[in-house]
Amino acid sequence: MITTSGLTKVYRSRGREVTALDGVDLHVREGEVYGVIGQSGAGKSSLIRCVNLLERPTSGTVTVDGVDLTALAGRGQRASKELRQARSRIGMVFQHFNLLSSRTVQDNVELPLEILGISGRERSRKALELLDLVGLSDKARSYPAQLSGGQKQRVGIARALAGDPKVLLSDEATSALDPETTRSILQLLRDLNQQLGLTVLLITHEMDVVKTVCDSAALMERGQIVESGTVGELLATPGSELAAALFPVSGEASGDDRTVVDLTFHGETATEPVISQLSRTYNIDISILGAAMDTVGGRQVGRMRIELPGRFEENVVPIGFLREQGLQVDVADVADVAGRAELASGEPRLVKEGVAK
Repeated sequence: MITTSGLTKVYRSRGREVTALDGVDLHVREGEVYGVIGQSGAGKSSLIRCVNLLERPTSGTVTVDGVDLTALAGRGQRASKELRQARSRIGMVFQHFNLLSSRTVQDNVELPLEILGISGRERSRKALELLDLVGLSDKARSYPAQLSGGQKQRVGIARALAGDPKVLLSDEATSALDPETTRSILQLLRDLNQQLGLTVLLITHEMDVVKTVCDSAALMERGQIVESGTVGELLATPGSELAAALFPVSGEASGDDRTVVDLTFHGETATEPVISQLSRTYNIDISILGAAMDTVGGRQVGRMRIELPGRFEENVVPIGFLREQGLQVDVADVADVAGRAELASGEPRLVKEGVAK
C-alpha cells in the first residue's frame, strides 16, 4: 500500500546541507499498522511528511495505493491538481491536534470536506457520522478549548477520515497524551484499522506504542532504516534490538563461571514449563534474573534472562535443548543491558551495524 524506494531528503540552509533521509526503502502492506520508531533527529517526521509529499523528496519515489506521488509533484512548489486529489485519500493525524479554535468540533471535521467542495448538508451528515465513529457525537457543538487532550485528538482523527482515506498517517499522535488516554487512542486506531480496512503508518518514540498496536515496525537511525519486519519476525530474529527493547530484561552474571542466556517465548512455548523441564533433565540449578510477558497481536509473548552454572562451552547441550523446544535463544552480552534499557525507555540509542534489515 505504501512503498518508498531510495527516498532521500536533503535540507539546505545558509550554505549547509543536512541529510534527513538517506535512501530509505520502506514497504507497508495493505491493511496493516506499521510503526516507525527512532530517537529525535532520526528522520521519522521527514519520512512521514515525504509519504504524502508535504515535503518534496530530494530523490527517490513514493508510491501509495499504486500511485507514484513523486511523479505527480511537478517542478513547482504548488501541488498539482492530480497530487491534491491523491492526497485526499491520505489522512494525517498530528501531534498537536492543529484544530481551529474559532470553529466548533463539527466545523473542524467539516473543513477538509469544505475544501473539497462538498455541499453543506452532505458535509454535516459526514461530520456527524465520523464524530460518532470516534465516540464524540455529543461534542459536535463544543469548541476545542472545551475538550480534553484525548478528545481533541479524536477530533483530529475524525477530520483525517473525512476524505474516506485508504491510508492514515500518524505523526506522534499520542506523545502529548497521558498513558491512559494514549491506550484509548491506540485502541481507536486499531479499531479503525479493522473496521475500515485502513492502512496505518505511524511514527513514535514510544516502544509501548509498537507493542500495543503495530503489526510491523522499523527502527530509524541517522536517516536510514536499520531494522524492520513484522513484530513476529523481529521476535524470532537473533540479536534484534527492537525485539529486546519491546521486552527488556536485565540482570548480570553472578560470576565469571556463569552463562547468561536470553530466551524469547512466543506461540505455544509461552505456556510450556520449559525451564523446569531443563532443570530436571540436566539436574542443574537455574537462576531467573529477569522476565517480561505481554500480549502482542493477540498472542502471548515473553522474554526471560536466566543464568546457567558453568561457562558457555559447558552449556552447549542445555542451550541446544532450549532451542529444540522452539525458544529463541541468545547468549547475553550483559554489558549491553544498559543500552537496551535506554532503547526501551523511548529514546533509542544508536544500533550496532550488522543488524538484519
